Amino acid sequence: MITFAPSGRRVPKPWGYEVIWAETDRYAAKLLVIEAAHQLSLQVHVHKDESILVLSGQLGLLLEDDSDELRIHELGPGDTARVRPGRQHRFMARRRTELIEVSSPELDDVIRLSDAYGRTGTTSP
Repeated sequence: MITFAPSGRRVPKPWGYEVIWAETDRYAAKLLVIEAAHQLSLQVHVHKDESILVLSGQLGLLLEDDSDELRIHELGPGDTARVRPGRQHRFMARRRTELIEVSSPELDDVIRLSDAYGRTGTTSP
């Protein structure tokens, strides 16, 4: 017999929302919906390693490179990127954007360096 889990845990965010649809001791997966002209905090993870797949919209990914420079990468549907631990990064929706994020399981491993919604330094939604 096949059983199905609930469709996921929806977490409202000031920039849109996320649906955590897989969470184990080895990995986690989310759907992020970022409303147009909104952005996530400039952040860094100590342990969390994440990869994204843009499903729809247009995303600016501000990502620290190997020479510690922050560079913007423009991503659209079908584009992917990896954010390694210790890399500063920010997702910026040029248009309403939906993306899948698959990561290691440390969902609370967020150090906010700058945030448009007053959440600097916290891991609150």
